[in-house]
Amino acid sequence: MFPKNTWYVACSADELTDRPLGRKICNEPMVFYRAAGGVVAAVEDFCPHRGAPLSLGRVCDGQLVCGYHGLVMGCDGKTVSMPGQRVGGFPAIKSYPVEERYGFVWVWPGDAALADRALIPHLHWHDHPEWAYGGGLYHIKADYRLMVDNLMDLTHETYVHASSIGQKEIDEVPCKTTVNGQEVVTSRFMENIEAPPFWKAALRGNHLADDVPVDRWQICRFTPPSHIIIEVGVAHAGHGGVNAPDTHKVYALVTDFITPETDTSMWYFWGMARRFNPTDAALTAQIREGQGKIFSEDLEMLERQQANHSAFPDRRLLKLNIDSGGVQSRRVIERMLAAEQAASGRGAPANEEVSA
Repeated sequence: MFPKNTWYVACSADELTDRPLGRKICNEPMVFYRAAGGVVAAVEDFCPHRGAPLSLGRVCDGQLVCGYHGLVMGCDGKTVSMPGQRVGGFPAIKSYPVEERYGFVWVWPGDAALADRALIPHLHWHDHPEWAYGGGLYHIKADYRLMVDNLMDLTHETYVHASSIGQKEIDEVPCKTTVNGQEVVTSRFMENIEAPPFWKAALRGNHLADDVPVDRWQICRFTPPSHIIIEVGVAHAGHGGVNAPDTHKVYALVTDFITPETDTSMWYFWGMARRFNPTDAALTAQIREGQGKIFSEDLEMLERQQANHSAFPDRRLLKLNIDSGGVQSRRVIERMLAAEQAASGRGAPANEEVSA
C-alpha cells in the first residue's frame, strides 16, 4: 500500500526534545531520539529483552535507555549494556537511516542499503531571508492516498472551505494535469475574480488593497512517495498573475508531507512558506492559525470517507476529469510499489479506480 524504499517526514525537528519519540510509520513502530552530539537516530520501538517500547524510556548522555529494566540500546540497533547483566549476545533490532534537514527529521523505512540522502527533496525556502514559514501536524485516521487525492484536486475547496479559500470560480475554471516522469502537476488559473476571505487577509498583510479584482493561481506538484507542494497566490488583476511583480501580489507555497502510519491512518505535516513580508512574526502566526483551521475542515471528510471505504471494501472509486491529478499521482505510487514488490517476488497492487 505504501513504498518503503523512500524518504518520509517522521517528525519536525522541534518534536525531538530530551526524551525519545515513538511514532509508527508504514506499519513499523519506530523510536527517534538525539544521540551523542545531538545527531538524530532511529531504531525499532522494541526492547530485545522483554519487548517493552523503547519510546517509554529516556535518553541519558546520548544513549537510549529502556524504561523497563535499563537496557542501553545503540544507534545501530545493537545492545550496549544492561545493569548487572551480560547482554552482548542479544540479537540486534532494526535501525533506520535518518536525516535532519529543513526543520524535519526524514526516515527511510525500507532497505537501508538503498537509502540515498540526495533523494530528500530540496526545500529552497528553508531559512531563506525572503521567506517565512509556519506549519503543524495532524494525525488523521484515513489512508494517506485519500489526502493525496484531496490535495491534487482542489475543486473541493468550493464546498469544504467555503468560508475561507473556496469560491465558485474554482468549479467554473478547468484544471490541467501533466505528468513529468514521477512528478504530477495540476494547475488552475482564475482571472479577474474577487479574492476569498483568506487571500483578502493575506493582501492586507502585505499592505495591498483587498477590494479590487485579482488573478488567482493554484499549481499542485506531487512527487513520490507522497509529497505535495502547492504554489498559491493572488495578484491584483492585470499585472501578470503568477508572474506579477511582488509589489502587486501575495505568493506562497503550501507544503504537504503525508506520511503513512498504518493502512488506514497518516501523519500529515502541513505548512505554508510565504514570500511576502517575511519578518512579520505576527502575520506568520495569523496565517498559521488560519491555515490550520482550513486543513482541520478536511479531517472529518477524510475520516468519514475512510470509514465508508472500510465498510464497503469492494466498492470501486469513479474517476472524473477533476480527479486526474490524484489518479496520476496514485499511478506513480503504484509503479513504485510494483518495482518494490517485483524485487521481493510479490505481485503488483490492484488498481482501485474506474472511469465514470
